[in-house]
Amino acid sequence: MDREAYLRRWSALHGGAHTNALVRGWLSGAHALARPLAGAGVPPAAITLAGALLAAVAALLAVVGGPGGAAAVAAGVLLAAAGVFDNLDGAVAVMTDRTSRRGALLDATFDRVGDAACAVVLWACGAPAWLVLLAGGLAQLQEYVRARGQGLGVDDVAIVSVAERPVRLAITASSAIATAIVVWLDWATLGAGVWAVLGVIGFVQVTAAVGRRL
Repeated sequence: MDREAYLRRWSALHGGAHTNALVRGWLSGAHALARPLAGAGVPPAAITLAGALLAAVAALLAVVGGPGGAAAVAAGVLLAAAGVFDNLDGAVAVMTDRTSRRGALLDATFDRVGDAACAVVLWACGAPAWLVLLAGGLAQLQEYVRARGQGLGVDDVAIVSVAERPVRLAITASSAIATAIVVWLDWATLGAGVWAVLGVIGFVQVTAAVGRRL
């Protein structure tokens, strides 16, 4: 499956969601990385599980190592890798025509594990617990509204919010790594704050989209 066909298929599976330049760039990268995996017959579920495992290990490293140092850098790198895997499973499923409701359920379940891991990493790197809980809660609320809309008959929410999982993973990964580079700035709190602000905007965007579709 070439890139343009993949992008069209992705949009169709996401309720006709518009692919702006940023989304197209991200999806194009996922398509390029997924091609050899699809050709090798790697099951999408295996990629999903691998991504969740990377996120869990990142959280463990951050808790053990604390802010700054090699542990924080390793946690950030692992979260970045988990973000790549998070997109590769769907890309491989689309390219090999192996999309299924069971796979979607597995992916959604482990996405929540990944979000929890991000929250733990930010907390372990120094962000206050209340801010981390707020940011993480907003992410769960956004995804709950999206899932609830689907349960009420909306096939999908035709919108990509400003607080989707790639954004949350990128914020957390970069914040964790930054704690070891510029130690005088509280990157974890800053990252959690940015996540929370974007989470409010994303929640409003998704809620409005679901409301229109209903």
